[in-house]
Amino acid sequence: MNIEEKINGEIKTAMLAKDAKRLEALRAIKSVVLLLKTSPEGLTEDSANKAIQKEVKKRKESAEIYKSQNRPDLEEVELSQAAVMEEYLPKQMSEEEVKTELQKIITSVGASGPGDLGKVMGAASKALAGKADNKMVSAIVKQLLG
Repeated sequence: MNIEEKINGEIKTAMLAKDAKRLEALRAIKSVVLLLKTSPEGLTEDSANKAIQKEVKKRKESAEIYKSQNRPDLEEVELSQAAVMEEYLPKQMSEEEVKTELQKIITSVGASGPGDLGKVMGAASKALAGKADNKMVSAIVKQLLG
């Protein structure tokens, strides 16, 4: 079952359950999937994951803005949508798993100090694409090389 069929089935379930918050998030995912289908790149598992990650990131950034403006009602809506969207992404690696993987990458590229940050990040972004947040990866690489 591809992502589009899965989302359509989940939308029907959410409609029957009258779960408006979940339905709104699922419709946002469906919108992204439909845009991907018509794009030159096409709909693939990888492109769908990237697009959903982008949507989750938008929701989390919006939630931060609402939090800073003391709007917990809107913050909660954004965070709940992000949580629903994250269900359709691959499982994210823990900080310890990322650290272990980065140590292997640092050894393989022969990095020795902060000057090699670009080399390590290039290899890490390819190896950990979709499995870990790039901000966390960058912070850990700086810590390990520093």
